[in-house]
Amino acid sequence: MKKYQSALWVALGLLLMLGLAGDGIQVLEKTEEKPEQGLDMPETPAPPQEYGLYAGISRELRYHLSAQDGRQGKKAPAMKRKDVYTFLQGPKSWEEKLPWSGEWCRFQVEGNPFGGFGCGLCCMANIYNTLSPYEVSPLDMFEYAKGVSDYAPAGEAGAIGWQDMADSLESCGFSVKLCRKPHVYKVFQKQMSKVKSAIVLVSSSEDDTFWQDTPGHYVNIWLYRAKDDMVFLAEPGDPDRNRTWIPLRYVYDALKTRSQYHYLLVESYEEEENQWKADGIQIEWNRPKEKTD
Repeated sequence: MKKYQSALWVALGLLLMLGLAGDGIQVLEKTEEKPEQGLDMPETPAPPQEYGLYAGISRELRYHLSAQDGRQGKKAPAMKRKDVYTFLQGPKSWEEKLPWSGEWCRFQVEGNPFGGFGCGLCCMANIYNTLSPYEVSPLDMFEYAKGVSDYAPAGEAGAIGWQDMADSLESCGFSVKLCRKPHVYKVFQKQMSKVKSAIVLVSSSEDDTFWQDTPGHYVNIWLYRAKDDMVFLAEPGDPDRNRTWIPLRYVYDALKTRSQYHYLLVESYEEEENQWKADGIQIEWNRPKEKTD
């Protein structure tokens, strides 16, 4: 009888132990903290959102994402004006050692100085450097465009044309669209709110509110702000207006309509589509030491 009682007590003890263990597991399951659905939990600290220009903005950017972040669907921080390259084309800026100027201003095509035709190439280099992980000079862009498009500059006509501009940027991994001025301003506004950047052809013969004595000139606009209808201007021909905010309406009104196209939209960049991937500016230039704007 005692043998059976002992066995019974052992069995009861085992059941009690199992019950306690089960209760313990249940308690852990109830108190364990779990992330909310859809919330990303990075394994490493998130990169800072502020980046310096020195040594190349986009080199720091890499779209601000690691490969793992990209797979998890994280969005890069919004681009800021400090991230934007804004090259200057002319010799006066270089002589005065202004930031963004460079020795490319001394380059000539059959007597036509770069300062007289290089505005479009400066805009293209701005786009390549700002939106890709690489860095090139406007003169590098000049040489590359000659090799991948029908661009054939001459002394009287050194400026790059619309289709050559589009072909060159597409070879660099950009999705672009050539456009003509819409009849309704709101259409233009909506386009600028959705794109990464745009190269626009302006002329004072269309409207001289902002640009004067300008028969035709490429400028580069960024960062459309719907709250005040402003854009950040990369103005390669005017250092005083370069890197300033201006009303988008000024651009729309001054679009040069006596041209095959009137502006080029940059919609996206795909690294795997980039056929160039050049990196490094060998020619002398005045790189901004600090980003204060």
